[in-house]
Amino acid sequence: MSVLIVTGTDTGIGKTVFAAGLAGALGAHYWKPIQAGVDPEGDKESVAALSGLPATHILPEAFRLATPASPHLAARIDGVAIGLDQLALPQVDGPLVVEGAGGVLVPISETLLMADLFAHWGQPVILCARTGLGTINHSLLSIEALRARGVRVAGIAFIGEAHDENERIIPQLAGVSSLGRLPHLDRLNPTALAAAFAAHIRLPEYFNDR
Repeated sequence: MSVLIVTGTDTGIGKTVFAAGLAGALGAHYWKPIQAGVDPEGDKESVAALSGLPATHILPEAFRLATPASPHLAARIDGVAIGLDQLALPQVDGPLVVEGAGGVLVPISETLLMADLFAHWGQPVILCARTGLGTINHSLLSIEALRARGVRVAGIAFIGEAHDENERIIPQLAGVSSLGRLPHLDRLNPTALAAAFAAHIRLPEYFNDR
């Protein structure tokens, strides 16, 4: 089983769309372990609609929380305790794409951050970053936080309008591979996403032959 974790520099930057494109390109299973906020739907439903994957490849969350908030707060409001023992990676045939919640240092509990969970899993991470103002700082801080915990950064994927300088300087300063830039799509559907992903995103080297 090959695992790729998709995380972001922030919430709402398009990492769910990227995860859907990645899972579809790999023919992978998709798993979002912690969903906080399900009105009108969760990320799992978005990926099911956009990835082109069969329903059997969209795995149920370990925690599906009603409140749209940081997982630690949503869990508290919902009266749920989140622990590492409940967040083991599911075993599937073939690749598994795992999507984190929010950014790298989002708290899962009073003592556990999202990056700590990635370190516990010991699997490579793709960092999704917006291209606009502020992304240099957010991207470099996110990569430092991951590396401080021994998490391997498989690459950075930009999302949004082209910004040549940001797309150049961040990988150079961070010493990570750029996987390309996924542009905003006027029509977001499985066909358009698959075409944009194939045209603009390079998979990490160890997935190229899969």
